[in-house]
Amino acid sequence: TRPPYAVTLEPPQTPGDSAVGAAGGSPHLQELPGSPPSRARGPSRCSQPRAMMKTLSSGNCTLNVPAKNSYRMVVLGASRVGKSSIVSRFLNGRFEDQYTPTIEDFHRKVYNIHGDMYQLDILDTSGNHPFPAMRRLSILTGDVFILVFSLDSRESFDEVKRLQKQILEVKSCLKNKTKEAAELPMVICGNKNDHSELCRQVPAMEAELLVSGDENCAYFEVSAKKNTNVNEMFYVLFSMAKLPHEMSPALHHKISVQYGDAFHPRPFCMRRTKVAGAYGMVSPFARRPSVNSDLKYIKAKVLREGQARERDKCSIQ
Repeated sequence: TRPPYAVTLEPPQTPGDSAVGAAGGSPHLQELPGSPPSRARGPSRCSQPRAMMKTLSSGNCTLNVPAKNSYRMVVLGASRVGKSSIVSRFLNGRFEDQYTPTIEDFHRKVYNIHGDMYQLDILDTSGNHPFPAMRRLSILTGDVFILVFSLDSRESFDEVKRLQKQILEVKSCLKNKTKEAAELPMVICGNKNDHSELCRQVPAMEAELLVSGDENCAYFEVSAKKNTNVNEMFYVLFSMAKLPHEMSPALHHKISVQYGDAFHPRPFCMRRTKVAGAYGMVSPFARRPSVNSDLKYIKAKVLREGQARERDKCSIQ
């Protein structure tokens, strides 16, 4: 019989740009006390930037996500508008009443949808933008965008207008250099619609003007606290990005890493019904790729040194 394993986290063995993140360790399998001796595999490093596949092991299950199915979602907006609350609703369906300022949070969710593997990286940015160059880099590496403002704050709406203009300018510059024909899926999100209309400072018609005439941009008024229109907003965003509808929070089975065997490629049970074929799992060891990795990704796109969608993958064993 195979010995039981526990996942542990140790410091990286060698310096350099780790595929798990510059500040993170390298998870590996370690035998539990009393188990038969077995060879432990050491940390894995990316030999070539942005040309590997993400591997996640859980029990007897190993996941391989193709680079072409890997996407990054960037969430932008002013401080205290509810960006992290919307991300929390998306990942685990919870809402935190206590406010904690965000510096920059990185999350990763992997999917098995009818046997096909997908990866969605989520970058929850700071509302203060202390480093403009970092915000520009986040925009350059983003594939889909959510711009959040508070319906009771005119200043936050003005910030969204500035962000939308900056995203279009930065992405247009990159698009001209790479000759890409890709569209730019974006949702403008007015949060806190559970507040009284007396508190509203941004009329719905004024916000809708920001998306008028652009079929790749949509406007939603949501409440992260009451979970109003959040699922619908993500459904439309993924539709505009031509991603599977099942990536929306309400359209897949949410499982934890302990039950990662459900991600085994194309098990028989997944072929029976459409509903049973969609699973989503939050990766517990995700670390934000380093600034160096993101810069290499942009350089590769501009210089045509690799496929446009190739990206560093984190190896978890």
